[in-house]
Amino acid sequence: MGRATGLLAATAALGAAAVFAVWRKKQGSKRPASDNRFDALETIALSNRDGVEVHITPVGASIQRFVVPVQGQKLDVVLGFNKASTYATIPGTPYFGAIVGRCANRIAKARFSVNGQEYTLEANNGPNALHGGPDGFHRRVWRASAVQQTAEGSAVELSYTSVDGEEGYPGTLQASVRYELLSHSAELRISISATTDKPTPVNIAGHSYFNLAGHSSGTILGHAVKLAADHYTPVGDTNIPTGEILPVAGTPFDFTTPHTVGERIDQLPNGYDHNLVLFGMGPQARFITRNQAVSSTPRLAATVTEPSTGLELQVLTTAPGMQFYTGGFLGGGDTPDAKDGAQYPRFAGLCIETQNFPDAINQPTFPSVLLQPGETYMHQIVYRLNVPPS
Repeated sequence: MGRATGLLAATAALGAAAVFAVWRKKQGSKRPASDNRFDALETIALSNRDGVEVHITPVGASIQRFVVPVQGQKLDVVLGFNKASTYATIPGTPYFGAIVGRCANRIAKARFSVNGQEYTLEANNGPNALHGGPDGFHRRVWRASAVQQTAEGSAVELSYTSVDGEEGYPGTLQASVRYELLSHSAELRISISATTDKPTPVNIAGHSYFNLAGHSSGTILGHAVKLAADHYTPVGDTNIPTGEILPVAGTPFDFTTPHTVGERIDQLPNGYDHNLVLFGMGPQARFITRNQAVSSTPRLAATVTEPSTGLELQVLTTAPGMQFYTGGFLGGGDTPDAKDGAQYPRFAGLCIETQNFPDAINQPTFPSVLLQPGETYMHQIVYRLNVPPS
């Protein structure tokens, strides 16, 4: 059903950051460079009796493959790289399948304050910090447990210790992510948790790109999308929210009824890359959200369908927001080592990144992302693929 052996097991014994630390020391720089040591890390494989497979690399705890049987063939529906070293070292990473943090999305001007003390991060997205910084969780080697058989399927837990000061953030953060593939369906459950010893912003998200016609099939412009979001957070020139929470009605962000991705995408300079406010909360989101969750169990946030395969993706979450991103920064030869020799064009995949809101650490009108000692951050995500009958 699954494996976590070889160098992966050795890495677990040595510590989650061991391989990364050796590589960083060798490079003498924060800038990534190629190194084959990552490729010796064993991929974790979860599978079930229906032929569904999920492959996870310990680099970034990233989902590398999500394979489902459709119309007599095995269809891999997530974008990704062939080699673990590419996940760890590619400049200008697209974050394929990664767990991003410690604070996902953008932080304005790469700075924030906690209890009157200002912290400065490394800007890696124009003037802003993005997805935890250039060497955020997406580049780190996570420690993997052995694959476990559960009452409902097979599961693996990966953990990472982010030390005080890493990427400029205060406090030592103990983070973990648990992937569970159900035995009877194409459903992947993801549980993310974290604790800290100092107040620190935490907003950890999954960054899988889906293409329900197959990862190498072209664009997702024909995918139909319905979102449980009737408000959004408008942004300025550098994609930082203005602080407003506005209705989606009458805008290209209105997916309260199904629309194809391509139907209104020309109204946006680089396609969709925007945060939407889930579950009807609107401007009341900061009052409704508790400990960065709006419910104790995941609720349906998004439904995506693809006409040629009939495949449907449902995304459920406990989070208050969702970054809807349609891969406008892909293409242009920036994805070497794509799986199976694929060439990923612009709009090759879409991301449903459930999360707290961007720049929330600097935005008093948004739900708080500040995690305190003694608290536990929790974020649950479900990717449910409904396969049409053969």
